[in-house]
Formats: sequence, C-alpha cells, structure tokens
Amino acid sequence: MRFHGPAPDNRTPPCTGILITNLGTPDSPSVADVRRYLREFLSDPRVVEFPRLLWWLVLNGIILRIRPKRSAAAYRKVWTDQGSPLLVISREIAGALQQTLEQRLDGPVKVVLAMRYGSPSIADGLESLRQANAQRILVLPLYPQYSATTTASTFDEISRVLRQWRWLPELRFINHYHNDPGYIDALAESVSDFSRNHGEPDRLLLSFHGIPQAYADQGDPYAEQCRITATRLAAALDLSPEQWAITFQSRVGRQAWLQPYTDETLKQWGAGGIKRVHVICPGFPADCLETLEEIGEENREYFLSAGGKEYHYIPALNDGQRHIEALADLVQRHQWRDS
Repeated sequence: MRFHGPAPDNRTPPCTGILITNLGTPDSPSVADVRRYLREFLSDPRVVEFPRLLWWLVLNGIILRIRPKRSAAAYRKVWTDQGSPLLVISREIAGALQQTLEQRLDGPVKVVLAMRYGSPSIADGLESLRQANAQRILVLPLYPQYSATTTASTFDEISRVLRQWRWLPELRFINHYHNDPGYIDALAESVSDFSRNHGEPDRLLLSFHGIPQAYADQGDPYAEQCRITATRLAAALDLSPEQWAITFQSRVGRQAWLQPYTDETLKQWGAGGIKRVHVICPGFPADCLETLEEIGEENREYFLSAGGKEYHYIPALNDGQRHIEALADLVQRHQWRDS
C-alpha cells in the first residue's frame, strides 16, 4: 500500500474539523445514476449480510435490472431545482451548524458534509478537512439511532480512507444520540407546533426506517434505541399509550423486518375508524425520499384508501433552529478538553 497526504501545513492555522455525514443520494433521478447509486449502496456488506458471491449474482442479475427504474420514478417525484432534497437539506444543516459553532467555540472550526454513498464522498470530505488543517476531527453521522447498517458502515469507510493517509488527525466519533434531551425536545416542539397549526390528530404515528429482524436478533441495538426515542418523545408530549404508536417502514424482500410495519398499521387504522393521523419520522433528521415520497405520498394513500379522512406528514427537523442548537450541543459535549 502507498500512503499519501502530507502532514498539516503549519503555515495554516489549525482548526477543529466536524465531518457531518448522511446516507447519500443519486446525482440525478435518471435511471443510470440511480443504478450507480444503488450498486454502491447495496454492495455494502453492512447493508446486506449475505454470502458475497451469491449476492453479487442476485444484485447484478436481478435487482439492478428492475429496481433502478422504479426508484428513479420515485426520486423524480421529490427532486427539486436545487437537486436531491437530502443533499440540499444536509448542506443547509452543515452551513447552519458552521455558523452556530463559530459563535460558540473559542478556536476556528470547519464543518464539512459527506455522504456514505454517492457525492460528496467521505474521502472528499476528509480531504477537505485535511486541507483546512483540521488536526482534530469529530465525526457526526446524522443517524440518531445506531445501526451497523448505517453508523458502523460510516465508520468502516472513514477507516478505509484513513488507512491510506500517512499523517492521521485525532479522531472522535458520535455513534448515536437517540436519547439526547436536545434532540427529543426539538422533536417534541416540532410535533406541538404542527398540531397547533393543523389540529390535533386522533393518533400520532412515529415511523422509523426498518432493518431485517435478524440483524436485531444478532445484537444490533437499533430497534431498542428507536423505542427509547419514541417513548421519550411521547412522554415529552404527555401522550397516553392510546394516542401514539411506533412502526417501521421501507422493508424490502421476503424476510421479516422490524414490526409493526408502517404501511400495514396505517391500513388497519384507516379501516378501523381512525380519521385523523399525523406521522413523524424521528430517525430522519433531514427529509429525503423515504419521508417525502414513501411517507408523504405512498402511505398517505394507504390510509385514505382504507377509510381514513385526514393525513399529515410532519416534516423532519432539517435546518430548524432547535435542531441546529441540539447538534451544536452534541458537538460541544464531545469536544476535546485541552490540559
């Protein structure tokens, strides 16, 4: 292996680097770009735990021949003039966090956004911080709940990139914040503000992205952390057990995923006489395909077609002030303390 990257240039003042990461997005909603993105995403052994050779055959022989066209159509529904909502909003979060930390921290700070899959890559993000002379780097994945499929995969890629560097910065890694008081308070304020503007629902649904049940059975703490988030949010809102529920969305394939399922729950509620539903996705700090299209459109149709009358999706925290303040608090609590 050849190592690259010189030591920091002492002529540039050192700074603290903050690497904000998110899952990623295709470069465009074209079938070709979506296929390229899905190939990278679904080739990750953290995402799909399956014998590699057999999975390669399934992925390239079946999935990447069928799924890109369907996914591209979904992406086109949410794509904006500025690009992918996830990328646009993640950039806004990084920019707002930069401004907030500049006001709070004593020394210089550089906040950089990177995506686990697609662009801007983690390699590009780390290189930007190296060029800024970030001698300390704090990694903050925008995954409130830890999962090997997301958080650990991010760490894998950071480790892979840094293995090629000759000089390494000090590194810290925030691997979850599912029970962080600032995060819970920001969620609660979002729900309360929405209800004041749109009326109180009969039920509040807290929908989290799913993972295969087998992953949880083998020790992934994601499901339990989702339930802790949901319980603390319900307590902050002073909700009774009959007023809310937790579900899991975005399952694929035939194997069992975390239950109860979001789509099946909404169908049951609609058929069972529940008229007004609000849905929030506390595991998604930034709106994306899974919130805007899957929850905002697809699951709305399930509920209304089953007999429901009114359905609202509560937007993600995005770059709202309370969210940015909560992230800044996280960064400050994980800051180095010089002796």
